[in-house]
Amino acid sequence: MRQYSPDLTPPWKKKQPVPEVPAEPGLVVEEPGTGFCGAVIRCEAGTVTLEDRFGKHRVFPLEPRGFLLEGKVVTLVRAATGAPSRPARTASGSVAVPGARARVARAGRIYVEGRHDAELVEKVWGDDLRIEGVVVEYLEGVDDLPAIVAEFAPGPDARLGVLVDHLVPGSKESRIAAEITSEYALVVGHPYIDIWEAVKPTTIGIPEWPRIPRGQDWKTGVCRALRWPDQTGMAWQRILASVQSYRDLEPELLGSVERLIDHVTE
Repeated sequence: MRQYSPDLTPPWKKKQPVPEVPAEPGLVVEEPGTGFCGAVIRCEAGTVTLEDRFGKHRVFPLEPRGFLLEGKVVTLVRAATGAPSRPARTASGSVAVPGARARVARAGRIYVEGRHDAELVEKVWGDDLRIEGVVVEYLEGVDDLPAIVAEFAPGPDARLGVLVDHLVPGSKESRIAAEITSEYALVVGHPYIDIWEAVKPTTIGIPEWPRIPRGQDWKTGVCRALRWPDQTGMAWQRILASVQSYRDLEPELLGSVERLIDHVTE
């Protein structure tokens, strides 16, 4: 006798399998039933919590085919919590060194423009910098950079690296950077108006950073365009909390910071 499958659903009506994706913090997905789009901030037994760009939280069940990732249907699953099969990594992507003690600080330094820059560098590269004994300090702008470098007096045993915002041809920052001629001082930067922009927009759940007209305070303009409170300090803490590793940052910033670390530790 011919054997028939108990499933009489026509092949064209059967649901095709979809990929299972670990609900890692920061993963941006959409719940199609409600249209709610946000980043994963928590995943517990049977549920996932998303946060949208306005800071609103929604809890959804972890159901099969329950979410869209970059427009494609996926099934979110809890991330594995077992021992890693590969060496643990720091936020910068380097191999972690468990139990490593911080090295005594070098004479060399890395200078960045402001507190936000320093906090971001610390969050992503902090473990690496402590092992290498590199201290990061902030300047509050680069207008006096030539005098600051002269006072530091960089040399073979005290190299200096400087990270500059908006370092593009023809900018004020590029003209100031050109005045630094010491072979032991390296000035690099990124093309963004502010370090905020070096965080990938998808990291904080937006399609792109707003374009703010010239003449307006950029950070305040961003807060208003995103309908965030006009409190730039609070906004920055929200952005910083979204950054988990180097994957959340633009390549232009990554390359510049790595060059500075290499320069100072030569």
